Amino acid sequence: MTSLWNILLATTLFLLLPLHTSASPASEDQPSARHSSGHTCVEKLFLKTTCYLVIRMFGPDLVKLLSTDMNADVLCHTLEFCKQDPGQPLCHLYPLPKEPWKFTLEKARQIVKKSPTLKHSRSSSDVCSLPFLAKICQRIKSAIENSVPFKDGDSDKYSIFPTLRGYTWRGRDCNDSNKMAYPGRRPDNWDIHEDSNCNGIWGVDPKDGIPYEKKFCEGSQPRGIILLGDSAGAHFHISPEWITASQMSLKSFINLPIALTNELDWPQFSGATGFLDSISGIKENSIYLRLWKRNHCNHRDYQNISRNGASSQNLERFLETLSRNQLLDHPAIVIYAMIGNDVCKGKVDPVAAMTTPEKLYSSIMRTLKYLNSHLPNGSHVILYGLPDGTFLWDNLHNRYYPLGQLNKDVTYAHFYSFLNCLQVSPCHSWMSSNKTLRTLTSERAKQLSNTLKKIATSQKFTNFDLFYMDFDFRDLVDEWRKRGGQPWQLIEPVDGFHPNEVASLLLADDFWKKVQLQRPQVLGKENPFNSQIEQVFGDQGGH
Repeated sequence: MTSLWNILLATTLFLLLPLHTSASPASEDQPSARHSSGHTCVEKLFLKTTCYLVIRMFGPDLVKLLSTDMNADVLCHTLEFCKQDPGQPLCHLYPLPKEPWKFTLEKARQIVKKSPTLKHSRSSSDVCSLPFLAKICQRIKSAIENSVPFKDGDSDKYSIFPTLRGYTWRGRDCNDSNKMAYPGRRPDNWDIHEDSNCNGIWGVDPKDGIPYEKKFCEGSQPRGIILLGDSAGAHFHISPEWITASQMSLKSFINLPIALTNELDWPQFSGATGFLDSISGIKENSIYLRLWKRNHCNHRDYQNISRNGASSQNLERFLETLSRNQLLDHPAIVIYAMIGNDVCKGKVDPVAAMTTPEKLYSSIMRTLKYLNSHLPNGSHVILYGLPDGTFLWDNLHNRYYPLGQLNKDVTYAHFYSFLNCLQVSPCHSWMSSNKTLRTLTSERAKQLSNTLKKIATSQKFTNFDLFYMDFDFRDLVDEWRKRGGQPWQLIEPVDGFHPNEVASLLLADDFWKKVQLQRPQVLGKENPFNSQIEQVFGDQGGH
């Protein structure tokens, strides 16, 4: 799908170019109304540009093919988005045409024989090869691959820009021209003259001459939350409205720019680091928001170091993007939650590609040693086990997939089979009709969880305490059933794999209850000055 990717990248670049060329302000604690309005206008123009480019490029061919009753599978293969390698089975989502497949495909190709779209799709041209876009393309690629902010004036790993690994992923920078001012650090000289830790608390109380940071935060045991996760922790989400024709409108795509520049992730709504109000309708808050409510001095101290496709075996590639200075910063709660990709592969033989307990042990020990050399003393590290993913097939396989709800012709079983055929499934081993394979995968997941538990109970580190927590999806299901919900409602409907926002927030609630009961020292004290902080500083500068 190179052609479509080029279109999306081009329009993403269009969205970012005005921001790339503008100078970064020395301090931007609150975005102005003018900036917000301008950004909204750019987003709307982005949507119209994307729509225009897609329709101009693919519209004529789509109309021709659809007018002859060709289904989506035929369109996909004709326009060369779907590829069938020699000797491989035909991958299709919908029932096959009544006529032989080769005849139908050749007929479709004749219809669009002179199409410029096909010439473009075969081309190796790349929008990033254009000289004036090469540099910004490289920066975007670097931001995504290295998990660091695209826009970071002082290179302190914090940003004033929301997406592209900006403050949707880690606390918002309050001074992007001063690398010694960032969320999570201990206040510089009690922040008498300026806010050095971006929690919005600074200055001196004129009544008694005591710095507000000292008065409100000293002894309150501030701490941040850091997530080392995969796409589940980053909250991967594709809106059903984007693929359901009956629900499509310009309004349904209004968040597309945000999604694309966040790698289709929504960390601002995640269970660990979400800082926006939930859009799911349930009352639970993220772990970060609970820490902030417990102690307002924790404001903005969150880092979501998660990546789509992350596992124990590739964590080291981006672990160094974690920002914590042992001498200057507050302690942190670090959650290690690689809950799927060590057993989830899209390959034909996923079992052979799974992480072994021996490999997991080795990689986790390297990760923990790295954390011990970077986390301030008094930190905490939690190792999350892997879930039992048989939940997916058991609760979804016979339900209709969003694309099949209208005509009742595509179930999740069909969808899983289609992804496995293309070898692009996020988890061939659990998203499979093969019960033996699903069972083997759960057995390996249990072995890996036991390895994590063994490490947590046998290893000691100087700068943090270490413990293990089960990822028991059954607890979440039981809680959800008590509220009148159904198990399938906890899974992302489009990919049929990831925990959705409801599940993510229920997991955060479960985490909070267990830690509060078993290890309350991890959460720190409740700050008795929270109400006074609100009176003096309001919302402490937003996010």
